[in-house]
Amino acid sequence: MNERITEAAAVGAAGAALGAGTGALVGLAGPAAVVAATNGVIAGYRQIYDWRSRKGRVAFVLDSTWALVTTSAGLVSQLIGRLSRSRYDESLSQRSNRHVFEKGFVVRRNFAVTVGNVVSGVGDTTDERRRSLVTDHEEVHIWQSRMMGPLFPVIYLGWMVVMTPFAIVGWARGRLAGDRSISLWAAVDKCAYWQNPLERQAYLRASQASEARSG
Repeated sequence: MNERITEAAAVGAAGAALGAGTGALVGLAGPAAVVAATNGVIAGYRQIYDWRSRKGRVAFVLDSTWALVTTSAGLVSQLIGRLSRSRYDESLSQRSNRHVFEKGFVVRRNFAVTVGNVVSGVGDTTDERRRSLVTDHEEVHIWQSRMMGPLFPVIYLGWMVVMTPFAIVGWARGRLAGDRSISLWAAVDKCAYWQNPLERQAYLRASQASEARSG
């Protein structure tokens, strides 16, 4: 317990300093420091960052600076997880540079949701397939979010907004031509979600990891 408290205090202080410096560039030093400090305290107490690896250190710096927008959204996702009393999976979180909840914030049934460094809706984490979902697919989204920072939600949601009208028009033309093989929801889902380049990258990575394990 003492180790967790010490790490929480240290990571929170370091996060506050990084966040304040980043926020000062846009006149938001105070709010940025609060977000980064909060992330640091929670992450430090849960010991999610792998300090022994370069990847873990980079994850912390990005979460506290360039990716602060998605980090702040991740804090909201964590709050929902706590309010819904979702089980926090420490085995998939500790020293893994992420927070994982079995339930919590869920947009679509049976689909996990990654917001910043938080993965929710994983389901039964005793199931190896659900664990692989986190390590192979959702992990890609976490790093997409870190590397793209504030551009990530713009690109991800922007694709969905732009492609939805095209999907609706394509579906309507198909119906007029007598094609009733696909529903409107399926048409939109295919274009807005399954063809989203950020999702395609994550699914490709998951497929490659699965093939590597089976091979």
